[in-house]
Amino acid sequence: MADQPPETVLSHPLPHPVDQHVGSRLRLGRKLRGVSQRILARALGLTFQQVQKYERGVNRVPASMLYGAARLLAVSIDWFYEGVEAEGGDLTAIGDRARVLRDFLATREGPELAVLMARLPRSQAVPVLALMRAFAEAEPLERAG
Repeated sequence: MADQPPETVLSHPLPHPVDQHVGSRLRLGRKLRGVSQRILARALGLTFQQVQKYERGVNRVPASMLYGAARLLAVSIDWFYEGVEAEGGDLTAIGDRARVLRDFLATREGPELAVLMARLPRSQAVPVLALMRAFAEAEPLERAG
């Protein structure tokens, strides 16, 4: 056991939480701009299956691809990493957050909700968010009868 090298990010068999986060941000940016996986893939010289793997965090996004995606989506490279620092380096929390975001964006309503929420002025977004929190925390009602 002492002869084995320490486990590194590159040797870990599961997707790294930061890769998942970057992938979920790639999907979010693409959805917010109304860009299909095929269009993004074509612009980057990839297949749409490769884009899917990047978005799920299964494959790491190479720097050149991240740069191309940032230009196409009109965001900075830093945008893909926003939120990673907020987790304070807790990779489990980053992975959980990326998974929740990915699952949300995979729903039919997710991308539209994200776009609509982003369009709201803060004075409207805060009460809408409070309402959504109340619905999410509410106990399901018993069916009558």
